[in-house]
Amino acid sequence: MTWLDAGPFLRGVAWREEDGQPLRADPADLDRLPWDVLERARVPVGVTLEFLAYGTKAVEVRYQAEPGEVPHAFGLWADGVRHAEVLADPTPDEAVVRIELPPLQGPFTVHPPENQSPRLLAVRALGGRIEPAPPRPRWVVHGDSITEGWWSTRPAHAWPARTGRLLGLEPVNLGHAGAGRAELAVAQQLAGLPADALTLAFGTNCWGRAPFDVPLLRETVRAFLALVRRGHPDTPLLVVSPVLRPAAEDAPNARGATLGALRGALEDAVREETAAGDGRLALLPGLGLLGPEQLADGLHPDDAGHALIADAVAEALTELLGNAGRPAG
Repeated sequence: MTWLDAGPFLRGVAWREEDGQPLRADPADLDRLPWDVLERARVPVGVTLEFLAYGTKAVEVRYQAEPGEVPHAFGLWADGVRHAEVLADPTPDEAVVRIELPPLQGPFTVHPPENQSPRLLAVRALGGRIEPAPPRPRWVVHGDSITEGWWSTRPAHAWPARTGRLLGLEPVNLGHAGAGRAELAVAQQLAGLPADALTLAFGTNCWGRAPFDVPLLRETVRAFLALVRRGHPDTPLLVVSPVLRPAAEDAPNARGATLGALRGALEDAVREETAAGDGRLALLPGLGLLGPEQLADGLHPDDAGHALIADAVAEALTELLGNAGRPAG
């Protein structure tokens, strides 16, 4: 029962800090990022443990996470199904959680309690052996708190995680809650990140937190796409415009723009780029994806809303990847 370094088992990792811990921003380029992007980049959203098991009845994971009143929840998934959930005491000290395995080889995915900023240190098999799961195509997803998975009841229910399961992709979640405002420094970082497919899903924070007007957002989106394309000239790229936000749809922001008008500006910018010849760029309009009943707080989708977004993104990505000659999975 030898402890194995968790590093080779981690998936969904964009960059790593000097100590090997996942970081959702380029550690060599942090000084250009807004504080809220940097703050959320340190939370390991979407980072999972993935492994194959041979004659193994259970695994143990050694970790450290933030304390609190909420138990540390570890979900075990395989073949698109959650097989177990283990709740551990929310201790601030290093701890070990034991997860029983079903009689399968896997690949298994363990979703840790990402909101408690876990540091996954080591993993070991109880009986038999385990090895890191084989790599899958990397799908880099950038957005805001909705992409990050806010109001989903478990990390595995966030729409990027579900879409990844549906298509056999490894989602790399670069959703930054409170941000996702077409920050051009983020676009440059995305350009340098390996990816087999890309999705951009932002815009709602351009209405309130950093108010844009229509011309500014249209040109900023075009600049964002151009910077991403410098590093990914041929990578299939799907843009999802903002989903429904009832309070903002017809309300002008500080620059006089409604969310409906901003959504139109973002979509116009994408259509202009496709019309100019970018055949591996596609648009998924977000307005019709959700109804008010799928919004947990008037802004963020509940689990059912995340599932609807995931299914729509999966369908759009399947078409895009097929047109690009890159089968998903």
